Amino acid sequence: MKRTLIFLLIVAAAAIAAYAQATTPPAAANQETYLELLKSDLKTQKVAVITEAMAMTDAQSAIFWPIYRKYDAELTTLNDTRLAVIKDFAANYESMTPAKADELTNKTFAFFEGRLKLQKTYYKEFSKALGPVLAAKYMQVERSINTVFDFQIMSQIPLVK
Repeated sequence: MKRTLIFLLIVAAAAIAAYAQATTPPAAANQETYLELLKSDLKTQKVAVITEAMAMTDAQSAIFWPIYRKYDAELTTLNDTRLAVIKDFAANYESMTPAKADELTNKTFAFFEGRLKLQKTYYKEFSKALGPVLAAKYMQVERSINTVFDFQIMSQIPLVK
């Protein structure tokens, strides 16, 4: 199981890296469509990783997945704001001002604070529905996945000039 989890995380990271390192970026009109396809693929891979790592019974799965879908919808909204910050950074990279650097940094802090708050909220919900042990296991898997994604994203963003 551990090897499968690591393999799936590597596949997900490779998908992010492949997009970020594309030598010919998609035409502007196709970028949003391409991003949506990439996000959909990553969500599918993430569900596979969670399914494998959690090894839940059918009864546990019936409780877990509806809660997870609510969590994922809220996380998607947060991730969309993160993507907007990255796009804003890219648009201002060559002409970064102190004010814009400050704004982008504070928006990044807000993203990470929001994600942690969301995880704490849903830990309580998962814990209440499935018990603290299974909830802790899920949060451990979630943090592992987020760490891989965060690393891939951050490794593709150049430092501020």
